Amino acid sequence: MVHGASGRTVRLTVAQAIVRYITAQHSVVDGERQRFIPAALGIFGHGNVAGLGQAFAANLDQLPFIQGRNEQSLGHIAVGYAKAAKRRQALAVTASIGPGATNTITAAGLATVNRLPLLLLLGDTYATRRQGPVLQQLENPAAPDTTVNDAFRPVSRFFDRISRPEHLMTALPQAFRVLANPVETGAVVLSLPQDVQSHAHDWPVEMFEPRDWKIRRPLPDPAEIGEIAELIRRAERPLMIAGGGVIYSDAQREITDLGRSTDLPISETFGGKGAVLEPGPFQVGGIGLEGTPATNHLAQHADLIVHVGTRLTDFATASQSLFASDARFASVNVSEFDAIKEGAVAAVADAQLALRALADELGDYSIPAAWREEIAREQDAWAPKRAAALDPDRAFVRADHPDAPVTNAVITQGQLIGVLQEHARSGDTIIAAAGSPPGDLQKVWDATDGRHAHLEFGFSCMGYELPAAIGVRLADPNPEHRVTAFIGDGTFLMQPTEIVTAAAEGIGFTLVVSENHGFQVIRRLQMGKTGRHFANEFRYRDESGASLHQAVTEVGETKPGRLEGDYLKIDLIEIAHGLGAETHYVETADEFRAALDSTRGATHPVVIVVATVPQVDLPGAEVWWDVSPAEVSGDKVVEELYDEYLEGRADQKWHG
Repeated sequence: MVHGASGRTVRLTVAQAIVRYITAQHSVVDGERQRFIPAALGIFGHGNVAGLGQAFAANLDQLPFIQGRNEQSLGHIAVGYAKAAKRRQALAVTASIGPGATNTITAAGLATVNRLPLLLLLGDTYATRRQGPVLQQLENPAAPDTTVNDAFRPVSRFFDRISRPEHLMTALPQAFRVLANPVETGAVVLSLPQDVQSHAHDWPVEMFEPRDWKIRRPLPDPAEIGEIAELIRRAERPLMIAGGGVIYSDAQREITDLGRSTDLPISETFGGKGAVLEPGPFQVGGIGLEGTPATNHLAQHADLIVHVGTRLTDFATASQSLFASDARFASVNVSEFDAIKEGAVAAVADAQLALRALADELGDYSIPAAWREEIAREQDAWAPKRAAALDPDRAFVRADHPDAPVTNAVITQGQLIGVLQEHARSGDTIIAAAGSPPGDLQKVWDATDGRHAHLEFGFSCMGYELPAAIGVRLADPNPEHRVTAFIGDGTFLMQPTEIVTAAAEGIGFTLVVSENHGFQVIRRLQMGKTGRHFANEFRYRDESGASLHQAVTEVGETKPGRLEGDYLKIDLIEIAHGLGAETHYVETADEFRAALDSTRGATHPVVIVVATVPQVDLPGAEVWWDVSPAEVSGDKVVEELYDEYLEGRADQKWHG
């Protein structure tokens, strides 16, 4: 028996010990102390109901529990919460053995890729093995101790299988260390064999005393800050890129003040959207594949790129084709792994502290006048194009888009965004993750003046947005702060079931669905890489060939009809209403305005389906993306597209 200083112990099951430990953990940032894990979510099955289920039920006063409908969605709720809480709090999610556990693997990958804390308590196969092979067990003849939960290892920042009660005494502190560390944080998985969850042990009472986990701010090295400041002074055309680390560090004020005092142009990644708090000539907007053409032109001309709190993925760098060959790089990042990207002169430090130090070091510096004038020209050229694309009251001219399918829609997705922008207030949050919504918001959304943009584009996970809205609402319960998830009809059909959870719990958020009849952003990419569209729109199979049943049973003898018939008749409103939401179907900008106005402050889920004209996009970003057409096809169109691809690849560069 292991005991603490007092010599006293308390007898608890493994599951009871986990729950009691969780309730005693606190995070501390800048002297502010709060419960690290204030709630748990889960779905029970035979692999977690007797152990973890009993423990959660016995501790509801200390750890509220939310029942969900889909385990993956519960993980997304938790990740959305952690992102909205700026990594200072997280939620625990439990799932049963087998498919219940593996349903959360997408959420684990999303959390780890985005560096967001997520605690997963997953049922696992019996450790004692006396039962023989059990329900939902993976039997690997060469590795009997392997279970499906081992699939979590590559997508977790910490994974431990608790096959004996004593393991918890070291596993739990390490798990929370990772959750609290901004460099290492991500999915933390405790794999809990069903039998071990219910095993009792005598635990040191000290193990359950309140404990604080400091989320640290690494101090900047003055020499590194001085070197970056000198690079900025020497540059003729410096540009800063703000990533999500700026927001997690609460450094928005610092980066905004730096931009205002120096006129240093500050662009934003998806994760950094909203890093700049106020509009101004220094706030140049989104960068990269879904950025503005104005920002990308500036990036192409810049001779110094200073990236702060970003991973610099291909969407920010246009697959390493965006920046000039002779551009130099500097960076600020809490993670050295990210700080040195592009061969940057790096300051490995907290963004807030580093930006303060950089501002002090720069003093009365201001960018060169010629660069200031070029920034203004680019911004002036982009502004009317953006305004025209978003103007909700500008009649859609079909002659300008002769190939766009004819539906009941009379407004474009850009105009939908224009109405949302009109309606947005300080404190509101808009959420997007996959399809065209996050790219469109990155390009045109004004996230200044307290309008928060919650863009998950690290994993770009379809199905994240709706549950994430629940997580954001849990983090900000003020009903006057509207939480809006903006998705397409493809994403809605993939995972709408947590509407039931929101309805059951009285959680208010708004789901805006752009009804454009399919995966239109992938159709656009497909057209650009193959010259033809296939299986991306929601259409009936036409009568040009046999039925699917006949084609499958007579494979090779009968050609099936093509997926090119009429659009599917899907009643999204009926689906949402049946799940418990207040619903509105709108076709015009004024109908959309009225629906938004009448539902602000709602304390229940609201779904607004907006008919939008398919295949009409916002202006392009005017950069290249490394997605290769088929190198060999025998198709002249594809061959020409491949030649164009090779021309673009010639602009890729290695910076270090």
